Amino acid sequence: MTLRAKINREGVPTANFAPWHSAGAGPITRPMKSFLKMHGLGNDFVIFDARTFPLPIDGAAARAIADRKRGIGCDQIILIERAKKGADAFMRIYNADGGEVESCGNAARCVGSLLMAEMEKGEVVLATSGGPVYCVDAGGGSVTVDLGAPRLDWREIPMGQAVDTASFALEVPGFDDPALAEVAAVSVGNPHCVLFVKDAERAPVMTLGPAIERHPWFPSRTNVEFIEPRGRGTLRMRVWERGAGVTLACGTGACAAAVAAHLRGITGRKVMLILDGGELAVEWRESDDHVLMTGPAKFSFAGEVDLKALAANA
Repeated sequence: MTLRAKINREGVPTANFAPWHSAGAGPITRPMKSFLKMHGLGNDFVIFDARTFPLPIDGAAARAIADRKRGIGCDQIILIERAKKGADAFMRIYNADGGEVESCGNAARCVGSLLMAEMEKGEVVLATSGGPVYCVDAGGGSVTVDLGAPRLDWREIPMGQAVDTASFALEVPGFDDPALAEVAAVSVGNPHCVLFVKDAERAPVMTLGPAIERHPWFPSRTNVEFIEPRGRGTLRMRVWERGAGVTLACGTGACAAAVAAHLRGITGRKVMLILDGGELAVEWRESDDHVLMTGPAKFSFAGEVDLKALAANA
């Protein structure tokens, strides 16, 4: 079975629970939607193929799917939709809180790996709300994602205050943290706030992360990276993701951190990010200003779900 068949099985409309139905009753059937569960360094996704059949997924449905006790469970929900503007597909992204967001680097690796296998190509282009994303097979189960040039102007991130995004002070009520004196902000299709800390393991990710996510200076909210430099070529990173909370990895966050670290003179243009879920290699290429990220894309399992029943039980 090809990967396309796995993620595009709308032709399997029912699930039969005949062994459990009462005597004399007909089989119980329900409309089902096929999905794939994948992850990039533990940052996990439920992926639907919506290129042929439209799917009734909105913010409420996304929250129900992402629920780890009542739903399937994931950090983000991904819809693969028909290509726009010459891309191979459009990648629509919902966070676990139901909010639709612009970009996701780890999901791009997963979707890119699916499409490259399906199309028997070594590279594909994904359109996203945050701009085009170029995916290339890096071998060994890894994918390189080109996220384009980082956006460093405060209006592009966006921010509600004019600042030097390479280094500015951020006041957060209730927090007196030295890292807030020299914050950086970067967009790589979605907004990021980067803090450099002495010890990432002890950083207040669970408390300071959500406070910064909803800080009034970030009108679209923001992802928050806590970065500990470990030499010229290595950064330790922990992350609070906008709309998802603490995750094991954030691909765009790793890219934003690498850009911020180079702007500070902490690292060169090539750096290894050590995240809770594993390692990502990032290069901020000098020739064209593009940011490239390389890491694994892993398949977990395939399944089917009754979206209406799931939403009703949310």
